Amino acid sequence: MNFLAHIYLSFDDKEITLGNFFADHIRGNKYKHYPEKIQKGIILHREIDTFTDSHPIAKQSSKRLHKNYSHYSRVIVDIFYDHFLAKNWSNYSTIPLEEYVENFYDLLEDNYDILPLGTKRLMPYMIADNWLLNYANLAGIGRVLNGMNRRTKNKSRMNFAIMDLEEHYSDFENEFTAFFAELITFSRQKFNALCED
Repeated sequence: MNFLAHIYLSFDDKEITLGNFFADHIRGNKYKHYPEKIQKGIILHREIDTFTDSHPIAKQSSKRLHKNYSHYSRVIVDIFYDHFLAKNWSNYSTIPLEEYVENFYDLLEDNYDILPLGTKRLMPYMIADNWLLNYANLAGIGRVLNGMNRRTKNKSRMNFAIMDLEEHYSDFENEFTAFFAELITFSRQKFNALCED
């Protein structure tokens, strides 16, 4: 669910951005029929997820939520971290978030034919409700959490996680800032290695 981070960590390469964005909709080695650069984006996405899942700071954020949300806590942390990336966007990019997001939506529309079915289903909602831009505010994050809760048939109770975010806001933001600095370095190294192959 940390869509904005995966897009950002593609370092403005369009094909890698596509693969990095829709990788969750590709199972196993089914990515191998895509163009080579898109394959590399999918591999990069998986490397980022592995790094994130095993990182002590991300685990610390997740642990704060685990009592209330069990295995959904990691998904919630991804959403929280995308909020802090969007909110503090000017620290990470010279392109305004609104323009950056519009460029990304254009990229999806220009490459619609090659998107996996899951991405095609998601895309109209994402663009209509402008998820990526609205991550920057708490109301937008609240809507995302409500939507996720509905998808779990209300089992996850993720709609209540907005209260956890508000209660521990500075802790989550500090953890994101420290973690994301390390993730940028890691992702840049992986990106460079993939592009050299």
